Amino acid sequence: MSDREEQLVGEFPLIPKQERAQIKRDLLLKSGHELFVSRGFEHTTAKEIAAHAGVATGTFYRYFSDKRQLLMSLLEDQIEMLMPPEPKWGVSDPESTLASLLESHDERLKEIGLQRLLPELLAKDTEFAEVLAAGKRKIFTRILSGLKRAYDNDLTWNDLDLNTVTWSVMILAEHAHEKMKHCGNQTDYREVAKVMCRIIFPPEVMKQLRTNGTVTKEE
Repeated sequence: MSDREEQLVGEFPLIPKQERAQIKRDLLLKSGHELFVSRGFEHTTAKEIAAHAGVATGTFYRYFSDKRQLLMSLLEDQIEMLMPPEPKWGVSDPESTLASLLESHDERLKEIGLQRLLPELLAKDTEFAEVLAAGKRKIFTRILSGLKRAYDNDLTWNDLDLNTVTWSVMILAEHAHEKMKHCGNQTDYREVAKVMCRIIFPPEVMKQLRTNGTVTKEE
């Protein structure tokens, strides 16, 4: 493997305007996606991506400076999909709503497949690691903001630190799909949602949410 392939460098490429060029670029993106998922980033080369797409290696470098640039193009529109789902509080039957969000997130991860590359990328590519970390910080801020509103409406435990609660919720949301790997049995997202809701809501609030749909603070 050449030094060019070894280094994870490169900027986002310009998207070609000609239809024929766009078709070739799309073929390379599809080929790269398939090979990255099946072989991993490290064991895939630009030459192999080009061959799998049915084009010359020189054609690959017409559209991408290296395999990292191709991968970043794949991830550019999918970073949000790789992020843990953002829960919704103060809704009717929050357990079912949250379980549905977690299941949908798991299905998206399986469909994309690129999450398998994350440990390899995070270890090598500081720029990508920062992009991912920035995305998580945004979600953390949004979840914390939602929990603060729930707190103001007397929906949450009043003796728990909301930053710690937010962190706990994100950890569960982000890693729920890995339960099989650690525990040996399939993830039951309803059970995960139940744990998350127990962290957030006192029992009487859960009862009111199920009965009335919402709970608001009396003025």
